[in-house]
Amino acid sequence: MATSRVTEYFLCPVEQVWQTITDLTNTAWRSDLAQVEILDETHFVEHTKSGYATDFTVTACQPLCRWAFTMENGNMSGSWEGIFEVAEGGTRLHCTETVNAKHWWMRPFVPSYLKRQQKLYLDDLRRELQK
Repeated sequence: MATSRVTEYFLCPVEQVWQTITDLTNTAWRSDLAQVEILDETHFVEHTKSGYATDFTVTACQPLCRWAFTMENGNMSGSWEGIFEVAEGGTRLHCTETVNAKHWWMRPFVPSYLKRQQKLYLDDLRRELQK
């Protein structure tokens, strides 16, 4: 199991950060995704540009405060939590992601993969919020 914790500051209102992250009907800003399939209020599937699908289940949704979910695909299972905080005229976002590799040979690569994925997500988010 690998865990990555990242805190980012965005110079925009918490409402804007929340809306961008939680609006699953508008994910074009995500450079790694081809589409998101919304199954119901708490279940969705992300499809990467390479065609890989990951299932998500929302476990917490406290508007403007906390969004969390579990995730699973053929290679891993895990969880993600975002804590949204009004700070210094903008928003501080605390992200915690935990991933368990399903194959023993993948375990050494999980920490670097996790860091790379979080960086890509936050870089994409920053670009979108600066528009």
